[in-house]
Amino acid sequence: MRIVIIGAGRVGLRTARVVATEGHDITLIEHDTEKADRARTDGFDVIEGDGSSEDVLDEAGLDTADALGALTSDLNTNFVACMVGKHRGCRTVLRIDEDYREEIYRKYADEVDEIVYPERLGAIGAKNALLGGNVTAIADLAVNLQVVQFTVTRDAPMHGYTISELELPSRARLLAFGKEDGELGLPIPDETLDVGDRIAVLAEFDALDGVRQMLVGDEPTRGGA
Repeated sequence: MRIVIIGAGRVGLRTARVVATEGHDITLIEHDTEKADRARTDGFDVIEGDGSSEDVLDEAGLDTADALGALTSDLNTNFVACMVGKHRGCRTVLRIDEDYREEIYRKYADEVDEIVYPERLGAIGAKNALLGGNVTAIADLAVNLQVVQFTVTRDAPMHGYTISELELPSRARLLAFGKEDGELGLPIPDETLDVGDRIAVLAEFDALDGVRQMLVGDEPTRGGA
């Protein structure tokens, strides 16, 4: 996926790092030079400017982006950016402050795809909101270790196989399995992987894409990435 993230502060940069580990193409927008330089040091493409400016959003390649995360501490910037992103066909994620939760949620819930409160959810919540679909990050356990839930799709290479036939990458471990309409529990070797079944995996970041390829397949993105 191509993702534009507005804000390279604590929330935006952390989210960019988490999402980038899965191979997604990230462009950051940041008006503060020091924060922009720090993000560049991490290897990210950064556009310096106002994230609520349509010209700046265009410079970041919004027209070919699949999702836009407005993750600054400025609610007005975040909302304007999301409205532009929505108009351009992006999945939009709006960060709000916890203090404004109820009022803002009632006012803007129908205008964006997801609203996140970083004080409560952190980068994992923001990542889930950006990616959507059949991959759900559950927890960061360490700098390079994560628990992720995958939902089996019809296009998954392992669709129709059994748990015992599932050979995950060496840096990934199967934790739990649940049928589409059931709860997660201990994996049973002869259970068949059907569409909608959920699998919880403990994996290092660089192994997650391989697991996703097996259990979800290549989901199409608007940008073709």
